[in-house]
Amino acid sequence: MCGIIGYIGYRNATPILLEGLYRLEYRGYDSAGIAILSDSRIKVVKTAGKIKDLEKLVKEEDMIGSSGIGHTRWATHGSPTDANAHPHLDKTGRFAIVHNGIIENYKELKSELQTEGVHFTSETDTEVIVQLISKYYSGNLEEAVARTLKRLDGSYAIAVLSTEEPRKLVAARLGSPLVLGVGEGEMFLASDVPAILPYTRKVVYVEDREIVVIEESSWWVFDINGNYKTKQIYFVDWDSSMVSRGGYKHYMLKEINEQGSVVRNTLKGRLKENNIDLSELEIEKELIHNIDKIFIVACGTSYHAGLVGKHLFERWAKIPTEVDIASEFRYRDPMISPKSLTIAISQSGETADTLAGLREAKAKGSFSIALANVQGSTITREAHRTLYLKAGPEIGVASTKAFTAQLSALYLLALWFADVRNTISETQKEAIIRELWQLPYHIEACLAFAPQVKELAQKYYHYSNFLYLARGINYPIAMEGALKLKEISYIHAEAYAAGEMKHGPIALIDELMPVLVLVPRDRLYAKVLSNIQEAKARKAKLIAVATEGDDAIKSFATDILYVPEVPEEFYPIVNVIPLQLFAYYVADILGREIDQPRNLAKSVTVE
Repeated sequence: MCGIIGYIGYRNATPILLEGLYRLEYRGYDSAGIAILSDSRIKVVKTAGKIKDLEKLVKEEDMIGSSGIGHTRWATHGSPTDANAHPHLDKTGRFAIVHNGIIENYKELKSELQTEGVHFTSETDTEVIVQLISKYYSGNLEEAVARTLKRLDGSYAIAVLSTEEPRKLVAARLGSPLVLGVGEGEMFLASDVPAILPYTRKVVYVEDREIVVIEESSWWVFDINGNYKTKQIYFVDWDSSMVSRGGYKHYMLKEINEQGSVVRNTLKGRLKENNIDLSELEIEKELIHNIDKIFIVACGTSYHAGLVGKHLFERWAKIPTEVDIASEFRYRDPMISPKSLTIAISQSGETADTLAGLREAKAKGSFSIALANVQGSTITREAHRTLYLKAGPEIGVASTKAFTAQLSALYLLALWFADVRNTISETQKEAIIRELWQLPYHIEACLAFAPQVKELAQKYYHYSNFLYLARGINYPIAMEGALKLKEISYIHAEAYAAGEMKHGPIALIDELMPVLVLVPRDRLYAKVLSNIQEAKARKAKLIAVATEGDDAIKSFATDILYVPEVPEEFYPIVNVIPLQLFAYYVADILGREIDQPRNLAKSVTVE
């Protein structure tokens, strides 16, 4: 989950590396460092803390050189200290490395090297890699890297710099993302595309067990056994303005406010006047007819989107659907058959657990579809088909716009399946399509209530515990709202299906635990009102997210946030907006690091 950056070319590498690290800071921010090849030696500056702390130290040093590597760390092996920060040098100072991933057999390798007299200066698994490269080097850097990689168990994306071959950088990956950026007279390496967008939109996606060598004007790729690979150059349709804050205080607030346009983009070209077009998936209708079960695998926010998707696939397409937390999926031996469809949901397309779940499903014969945001990411390459979210880069660690894009993609997919399988009427289909067209406008109407949400945050930010309640298709949104509050404000919040409240959580309710309840006017409205009364009887302060025009709720709730009236299948996408805003404003009042909450990283690429 760390971020790595590399550069070789005609410019001074230092500002390029620092800028890239700022753009990768959402991947980890416990410590950071850069290594520059300058005057035939490697200069390293690194520190515990954030990129701004590193930048201050770099300004005090003479860090000038046209090749270098950088790293921002999310700590796994070893605490976030100066010594454990990357880059790491070998014992001779001739080799420097940055690494994302976990080396599972590092203790055995470290013991072996220590018996050979190698002294280690950090607690990290990464230092083992650079010491092995130094041991195996005999005149060819890529060969030394390949020999080293064959000894490693675990996951990695690495970039290596050496005084022995100063006009070359060598990088490799297994289980952790890595892209090559192709410029004019310069080359780039990065964990994610946003880090290199100011310089090039031409990228090559490095795949597992591949090694890439870059020089100023050339690059080549081969596998771990030395076989050369032919690789495609992709043109990324993002631009650097998409990864700026655009005047907003935080990326998260910007991304919340982008959701109307994001949903328009997800739907664009896929909705016709009275029809739906997902021909981009190139799936035969016979396959859709033959699906007897859907498995959705995802983590975190994407898992919550999958739970909404379950309701849609079962309600519209009449297909039994299971939703699994990806880290649990492959360990329960799921009953998958060739008639099963597996949908893997991941914003980054690199989530390690989701990728492992996808591979498990494919190994058992399941057809697979990825819902992902990043073109060329691992999940998109390994799934049989991909439905891209088209949300643009999401920088805030707490996902917002990617979530609404995931919901939109699930609406499209479920509706298409229902249409192909004739499980809804033409009239129903046309009504759903009309509502899909209106979704961006409904989202923007919800965003217009931001001042009221901010006032509510001022009233409730000092509470230490919250209970979120909902029923049916909105229960996953309660889970998502509670997650957002936890992630960025560090306030404990728990979501429960409202009908389950009296089976335990009601014991916690008193005047010190506000209850936020989703109570739209849908088929479960009367049931949720009953649950609200149970909470109110225990002196809870009740925050209701309710349908516009619902005056009856005023006699039950302490405070109310209204959302537009929509058919009940579409309440999730409007209900989540005030919950995102509430979490944001509470965290902002508390002075939290909203875009970079503690202990979290944007893309979880280790198990």
